[in-house]
Amino acid sequence: MTRFLTPSKIGLLALVELYTDAIVPTSSTIPILSFVLNQLLPNNLKSQPRDLASLQALPFLLDLKAFETLLAAHPAASGLPGRSLWDHFLKKIWDIDSLDALHVFFARRSNLLAKSRDELKKDGEMGIPPPSEDMIILSRTSPFGSFVRRSKVEFERLRFGDALALWTGFKKWRHDSKTYWSRRNGALGRWVGDSALADGEEEWGMEATEMLELVAYGGLSLEDTDEGCVSSDDVEKLLEFQVEQMQKIGSRIPMEVKDKFRSILDESIMIPSLSHYLNFLDAWRSGDYPTSFDNLHRYFDYTMQNRDRLFYQYALMNLAVLQADFGCYDEAVAAMLETISTARENKDNPCLNFALNWMYHFGKAHPNIIKGTESTNMLGVEREGLAFLRIKAKETGMWTLWSSSLLSEAKLGMSNGESVASIFENILKSSHLIVDKNMKSMMGPQVAMYSALWQRLGVTQLSRQYCQVFLSCHARYALFDDTLRFTGRVAHLLSEKGHYDEAMEKMESLDENSLRSWKANQYWLNYRGILRLKRDLHRNNLDAADLLLSQLLQSSGADSDSELSFEINMLHIDYLIRRTDYGRAMAKVEQLAAAMKEDGDDINLRIKLLTMKALLQDKCGRPQKGFSVAVRAASIAWRARLIPALWDAMAVIANILTSLSEFRASVQILISVLPRALECENCSLNAQLYSFLVNAYMGMAGQCEKGSLKRKENLTRCLEFIDRAFNEYSSLEDIKGQCEMMAKKATIMRIVGENVLANDYASAYLDLKKEAALMA
Repeated sequence: MTRFLTPSKIGLLALVELYTDAIVPTSSTIPILSFVLNQLLPNNLKSQPRDLASLQALPFLLDLKAFETLLAAHPAASGLPGRSLWDHFLKKIWDIDSLDALHVFFARRSNLLAKSRDELKKDGEMGIPPPSEDMIILSRTSPFGSFVRRSKVEFERLRFGDALALWTGFKKWRHDSKTYWSRRNGALGRWVGDSALADGEEEWGMEATEMLELVAYGGLSLEDTDEGCVSSDDVEKLLEFQVEQMQKIGSRIPMEVKDKFRSILDESIMIPSLSHYLNFLDAWRSGDYPTSFDNLHRYFDYTMQNRDRLFYQYALMNLAVLQADFGCYDEAVAAMLETISTARENKDNPCLNFALNWMYHFGKAHPNIIKGTESTNMLGVEREGLAFLRIKAKETGMWTLWSSSLLSEAKLGMSNGESVASIFENILKSSHLIVDKNMKSMMGPQVAMYSALWQRLGVTQLSRQYCQVFLSCHARYALFDDTLRFTGRVAHLLSEKGHYDEAMEKMESLDENSLRSWKANQYWLNYRGILRLKRDLHRNNLDAADLLLSQLLQSSGADSDSELSFEINMLHIDYLIRRTDYGRAMAKVEQLAAAMKEDGDDINLRIKLLTMKALLQDKCGRPQKGFSVAVRAASIAWRARLIPALWDAMAVIANILTSLSEFRASVQILISVLPRALECENCSLNAQLYSFLVNAYMGMAGQCEKGSLKRKENLTRCLEFIDRAFNEYSSLEDIKGQCEMMAKKATIMRIVGENVLANDYASAYLDLKKEAALMA
């Protein structure tokens, strides 16, 4: 394997010579130059237009077909009429008909470059005229000039064996065009493209020439080998690209790419040190922590042999992140603290700011771990720490960290129930920064913050649209973790409307290769389990729900996602309520509330627990005991503008008023809440509100005189809202809710004297019970 030169680079040199010979017409200049620059510039400097489809489908190692696709469509600016650039290109590569001609080809590359002042002076003394102003001469510092100079120097450094391998590889690379070249240039001999064998056939004969070909080229025409077609420079570029993609997208290497890359590495004696880092990332994503530790240590052992402690902080930073994923939180904090110390010692501000940002987010996720270390006051008060990170990120030009700090401040404001205007201000500042600096990778957190804020404000339609906009427009530039979370959020919104099949299809539509990552796969499995658990609970299939719940509770430990853990715990409480185990349900609520009070968790989650506690009091037959809790939940939700949580708390308050015979006040609350609550698109909340409204109107009917018009009017409204509640429960496939509505309807019919209809509704109630038993 050569260090730089390959047959495709010889083709690029021939293409550059076509350009300098003024054979390329003006209309074809941009596609030709874009094709060459796409191979020469690093990935982070490319800004090729997306409408050039020919550049989008280029293989990593250019074959002759890629050159033909580009050049065959463009006519030549000079030469014979009817000839395309493809014909001129073939002439240049087939003129290289021996190893000696290959040496001459590279020796003449200096003619393409602009001469220095000393060279022009020397040519003048020898009587050589300067080049014409009409000639296209390459600057030595331009991308083309640098490529030509390096190619010439690299060829001169090649050993004879490597030069021979390059020549044989070049012969094989251009072999597919032999038929076309022979047809365009008349009948050519068998040894076309190799003048040594063609001249030797007359002297030695056919048999001896064939034997010489076999000895010299190792049976090139008999064996399909890629020797000489890949350079170590190509391998390093491929490694850098794969590492960049894994870090940017967050997924593992596809198996077919891994196998191909392994076959390329087998041709090289020297294994690039970056391959160890690639293996570390792949093992880390797969959950193979022992292998990832081994490859991480191996990579930094190789890269830091001659660099002392210059990059030691990055090794510690990677080690800390890896240990945090492995669950070794104490070791992770210790490694990150050493990272901070080393970064300060080396004055590496980007690494230092990243480490401080990681410590902040780690402290939010694991407050108990941080409390037990000496790093408690590293960033001071939480808001002051974020302000410090934001200022330092602005000073050092770390735009991603600056935007992340603004979003973290907005998230902190949402968690604490602060001013919505201040939250919007931070989000808009971050949005302006992302657009101004074109940080496509930050669109995921940005859109997620918008979606979460609108959902808390009760505008579910807008929240869902933000999720769909991200999945449609920004997912290809973002981490797969962001795509996974947005897909899960869309699936959650669909499940709240009872569209379980669509929600499951949404989760199943994710990329299979990206789900090979262990953490992403665990999140995906847990979310699918949550969707199935919801459906089983609503269908009253409690045995299957118990099995799913036991599996989900095992995966909702300290290292799991906080939102998923809370969702699983709420479903556990729902399961206990459906089992009528109210004591354990209340204990679970108290346990979660105590943990949130200690850790200072999201205010929205605390309100949900307060509302659930008040509902449990109602289930136990003591609704009045939950009055103060419900009022507290409503008050906090109103101050924090948590609209869905506010309607949920107001529904509980109305139900408590109904138990106190304050039916009219209960009706007034529910009637005023319902229109806004319907905007939240939560069938469970809607069904609960309609059910409570039925109870309130039933109470008002009970206070009216028997047979009066007012009583009949109230009972009619009861039937209307029972139907609406039944439709909401039917959307959720909630058998228990449907049975409850049928029982209420049968009771009302018996009160008004419609015994036949009462019996029909009682039969429907029994049918629903049987259906639930069959589903179980």
